[in-house]
Amino acid sequence: MRKILVTTFLICLLITVFCQRKMTPELLWRLGRVSGMGVSKDGKSLVYSVNIPNWEANKSNRYYYLLPISGGAPAEISNPDSLLNDKNISPDGNYMISNKEVKVKNITGADFYPDLSKSNVYIYDNLMYRHWDTWEDGKFDHVFLSKLENGKPANEKDLMPGEPYDCPQKPFGGDEDYVWNPDSKHVVYCTKKEYGTAYTISTNTDLYEYNIESGATKNLTEKNKGYDISPEYSKNGTLAWLQMKTPGYEADKQDLVAYNGMGVVNLTAHRDDINVEGFKWAEDGKHLFFWAATNGTFQLFKVDYTGATMKLPDIQQITKGDFDVNGIIGQSGNLLIVSRSDFNHANEIYSVDISNGNMKQLTHVNDAVYNSVGFCKSERRFVKTVDNKQMLVWVIYPPGFDASKKYPTLLYCQGGPQVSLTQFYSFRWNFQLMASQGYIVVAPCRRGMAGFGTKWNAEVSKDWGGFAMQDYLSAIDDISKEKYVDKNRRGCVGASFGGFSVFELAGMHNGRFKTFIAHDGVFDFRSMYGTTDEMWFENWEKGGPYWDKNNKVAQRSFSQSPSNFVAKWNTPILIVQGGRDYRVPVGQGQQAFQAAQLRGIKSEFLYLPDENHWVLSPQNALVWQREFFKWLDETLK
Repeated sequence: MRKILVTTFLICLLITVFCQRKMTPELLWRLGRVSGMGVSKDGKSLVYSVNIPNWEANKSNRYYYLLPISGGAPAEISNPDSLLNDKNISPDGNYMISNKEVKVKNITGADFYPDLSKSNVYIYDNLMYRHWDTWEDGKFDHVFLSKLENGKPANEKDLMPGEPYDCPQKPFGGDEDYVWNPDSKHVVYCTKKEYGTAYTISTNTDLYEYNIESGATKNLTEKNKGYDISPEYSKNGTLAWLQMKTPGYEADKQDLVAYNGMGVVNLTAHRDDINVEGFKWAEDGKHLFFWAATNGTFQLFKVDYTGATMKLPDIQQITKGDFDVNGIIGQSGNLLIVSRSDFNHANEIYSVDISNGNMKQLTHVNDAVYNSVGFCKSERRFVKTVDNKQMLVWVIYPPGFDASKKYPTLLYCQGGPQVSLTQFYSFRWNFQLMASQGYIVVAPCRRGMAGFGTKWNAEVSKDWGGFAMQDYLSAIDDISKEKYVDKNRRGCVGASFGGFSVFELAGMHNGRFKTFIAHDGVFDFRSMYGTTDEMWFENWEKGGPYWDKNNKVAQRSFSQSPSNFVAKWNTPILIVQGGRDYRVPVGQGQQAFQAAQLRGIKSEFLYLPDENHWVLSPQNALVWQREFFKWLDETLK
């Protein structure tokens, strides 16, 4: 039955594709989303899943496949986990680790007053009462250890009893936050042992080692006061992880470090241009592979593990090109299995020859679609900034671009603020989709982007309204020198920090843009400081609280709030806001829309009550896309 459904889906998809020559929102939301699960136990096959959205039914269906790495056709399977090594089973096969929620704190009215069980009340006496899209309810994820008896877990033990801390880390952590030592006697897990208000102002996440025989827990990273995350052991028992040094700075340079029982060695500190996104140990335990942003892309690197010595390890870049390597799935001999995307293609899975970087596409889930829609050329453009630096700007052109014609042009403002702008493929902010509707897309790698050195990355902090905004204007001014750019039809769009950028540029663009679109953007710095969840972010980015009148850095930061410049707004603006976004709470969008309406500016408020900082529901996402392009059609005529 499942095969019939998949075949029917593909037939319908092909019919849709061959009836059109450009990417549309509906077609984008029919693409299969490919995720690598791992290399099979015998090292010969790739196990992966394909998630196929069904926007008519407002849900998705997931299918699993086995594909020989040496070549061949994928076979649909129903038991993917049985084909993979289970990282949560101890190497000696005697124990299993897992995680589940545990009630630790009394929070609700019924917790305090059992006779009022039907009350709907939350009682807080500290911060972090809500995070990302969830209100705190007194439950925390804990790591559990179980003895395996006849293959089944028994005698379950909580490794964090009574502790109001999470492992996996919320909101995005998974079972990668805990690992076995190859000796089968120790478990290492990642958590931040702070609660409430202390949690909101700290980035001090540590790695803890639990000794099964003694029951003792030891902090392995106590000396480092920044982030320590993503622990992974080599087959030889060497622990590696990702580390940031600066307390409170969530976008600090992230390095790959290792510990062999005698000391810690930082494997990437000597490369200012490398900010490690993720890594995996080589099968031989002598090297580590990682991916990192470099010059506007994510590429694959290899670093030697030299032990706890002062010798700087050799770092080798394995892949090169205008694409993103955005994940390592596993290793099969001399091949690494990775996920890869670019502006014209969603993630597919590739093999990489470690010796020369040659890549071979293994999965071809969406080939039929991409071979039948127009290709959008992207190019690198280098623009001089106001302080005479060279900035990389990605320019994406419509299919069949003709330089003798004039095109409406969109300035894309990236979120973050410290998020790399690389060859990503988004199912919302999709450059291929935008360009396919006839727009040139201009995407600057402004201040705050990793891959260009730590100074460039840091220059946005405590100065959101400064160089980063000038970088945007430099980019749009430079591309506007080209005859094919219609200066009378330029727009500016973005989300999160990009949404803030839209609000900020609306008060300083001096007639450059004819329309704006801001999604979940920060509009008012004071109310943001008073209602957001992660205060370590606000304290670092703003330099302190707004009430500290003696803090000149903080006072300058708060003076740059877009709400201070609404009197200069005079351009149509579409404002999008998720109702369950607690990073940039709903009041930010409401205030911006109210200001635009009271100023008499053509404006629209697109409110998604069930969405957080993203848009995840298929039908909500399609409404988002349709309203996005409808707005541009109306305002960039």
